[in-house]
Amino acid sequence: MNDLCADIGYKSINHHGEQLCGDHVDIVERDENSTVIILADGLGSGVKASILSTLTTKILSTMLSEGLPLEECVGAIAATLPVCSVRGVAYSTFSIIHLINNETAEIIQYDNPSVILLRNFQNYNYPKTEMRIGDKKIYKSVIRLQEDDIFIAMSDGCTHAGIGLAFNFGWKLEDITTFMESIAHVGYTAKTLATVLVDECNRLYNDKPGDDATACVVRIRKRVPMNLCFGPPASHSDNERMMSLFFSKEGKHIVCGGTTSSIAAQYLGKPLRVSLKFERSDVPPVAEIEGVDLVTEGVITINKVLAYAKDYLEENELYDQWSLKHDAASQISRLLFEEATDINFFVGQAVNPAHQNPDLPINFNVKMNLVKELSECLKRMGKKIKVSYF
Repeated sequence: MNDLCADIGYKSINHHGEQLCGDHVDIVERDENSTVIILADGLGSGVKASILSTLTTKILSTMLSEGLPLEECVGAIAATLPVCSVRGVAYSTFSIIHLINNETAEIIQYDNPSVILLRNFQNYNYPKTEMRIGDKKIYKSVIRLQEDDIFIAMSDGCTHAGIGLAFNFGWKLEDITTFMESIAHVGYTAKTLATVLVDECNRLYNDKPGDDATACVVRIRKRVPMNLCFGPPASHSDNERMMSLFFSKEGKHIVCGGTTSSIAAQYLGKPLRVSLKFERSDVPPVAEIEGVDLVTEGVITINKVLAYAKDYLEENELYDQWSLKHDAASQISRLLFEEATDINFFVGQAVNPAHQNPDLPINFNVKMNLVKELSECLKRMGKKIKVSYF
């Protein structure tokens, strides 16, 4: 087993005038050592296409989760999907990326644009083996993974972008590859890479997409641990134990909350330096403790991070608000969303007397719910989360 992991992100835009997307992405973790990413594109757009693509991903993911061989699952779905008598194409096409032990990727492709692989930030022509399942032509590839490999799967709404507008015949796959090569080295997350690609498709459509367009990016990277301490323990006698465990962990350390910061400063024997410089009016300023990577206020800051996390998982429209700014919530968001792969939460369960004012919308349950919701969001981003309560 190596120290590689997969960062997975995707984004879709709907056909202009449609409320439902005809593309669908499903991510299935069969176990700790196996992840399957499925992108399906239903014929046409709207409700019919949405149903077809969703059925395709659900059937495939259900069969795969039961441990059936990949070829058998693909054979079953390929044999099930009819072909449109008018257009002569499948009612739903799909791309599958199966990651095994974060060492090998199996790629299965049926009628979607070819999955792009960037290796060393340049296009890599990987081998494909043609398989015939019934009357359908399916391509399979087996690739040994390397750090910084970037897989880009897409629906044909991406390659159709700009037809009759920017291009005569759409955005060619080789041009999409060149576009992605130009930004791959920057270090963007998979979600951001997918967002940049789909936003460019939308621009080529003049913000009126003529087809559903989806991009799903898988970025192979090394594991990066991160530790966040939030709130003092329920018992003062646990202060030393909590801080000892927190600071013994590998990786960067984030301390959130006034009382928690004081406990950390006392444990390290270092002064707590508080700043009154507000980077923005709705987020309290950061503080400093030698030996701690980031010191912030607690509930208000984490609530802002949670808002960014929810948006990141959906439209990612707030990216510009946290990706470059230096306020506490933006710094935590970059550390958790972009840098970390494994996150350890150390959560104190003490009731803060300052939060018991009935005029304040903050109480113990709010703090616990913030941790729970943020943990769930980070899990959906593909992070490995461990929460320890004190």
